[in-house]
Amino acid sequence: MSGARRAMVVVLALAGIGAAAGVLHARQTSFDLAPVSERLLYLRSPKAAERLVLDFDALAADVYWIRSIQSYGRDLKSKAETGRFELVQPLLDLTTSLDPHFLIAYRFGAVFLAMEPPQGPGRADLAIQLLEKGLKANPTSWWLAYDIAFTHYFHTGDFNAASEWFSRAAAMPGAPTWLGPLAATTRAQGGNRQDARQMLRQLLDSPDGYIRRAAGRALEQLDALDAVDQLTAIVNAFNASRGRYPSGWDELVRERMLRAIPTDNYTVPFVYDPVTHAVTLSAASPLSPLPETLRAK
Repeated sequence: MSGARRAMVVVLALAGIGAAAGVLHARQTSFDLAPVSERLLYLRSPKAAERLVLDFDALAADVYWIRSIQSYGRDLKSKAETGRFELVQPLLDLTTSLDPHFLIAYRFGAVFLAMEPPQGPGRADLAIQLLEKGLKANPTSWWLAYDIAFTHYFHTGDFNAASEWFSRAAAMPGAPTWLGPLAATTRAQGGNRQDARQMLRQLLDSPDGYIRRAAGRALEQLDALDAVDQLTAIVNAFNASRGRYPSGWDELVRERMLRAIPTDNYTVPFVYDPVTHAVTLSAASPLSPLPETLRAK
């Protein structure tokens, strides 16, 4: 999915922000932590930060995690053409170096890094690097191995690597039984919507609400991809029967090839380009952009 080619995209990122706030509150109410010096906000080196914070690594990690979210959110709203999201990876590196067991920072940080522009830097490679760092510090966390597989599946399009990581996740303590078959189908068939739906439907049973919501959104994206294919077929059928392409959705409605102007699940109309004859999801849709590696082949 070109660059980040996300299937979990903005919903997962926003859920990460909410979850981060909850985690910070829980950590602050569980420990008697002193205020952190403002000097921490200007550090870039994990080793220098560790020396400065002494025994307050957990609080410092919270500070950098919140700053990571703030940096991502600020750049998400920015209209600048350069320099956006450049601080996200260094801040995440500091966060996870100060607290190597801060799992939410690895998991949601990887989502931020893999986001498709303009919603993120489109750096699936850095997302995978962050997750591998987390797995090294937390070798029994099957979720981190799963996230690496998921990133390969939806973002890099490397289905062999995705299958390998699904297998590794399946072999870890506490991993769900559905991961094993998923690894096999991924290797045998590569990326396709049927496999993606199988994966996402399993996630609908997750005890974590943010995962259920993200999976539901990704399933809606797959429905939108199906709709794009169906609408493209209708446009091509019009051309085959009339010897020309339609001028727009209105003509297809008048010709009773469509009941109404087609919309996505959020009532945002699909876009038809009368010049290129391409059917696409509107950029204004909450489901945009759609995952590239699961488009029709």
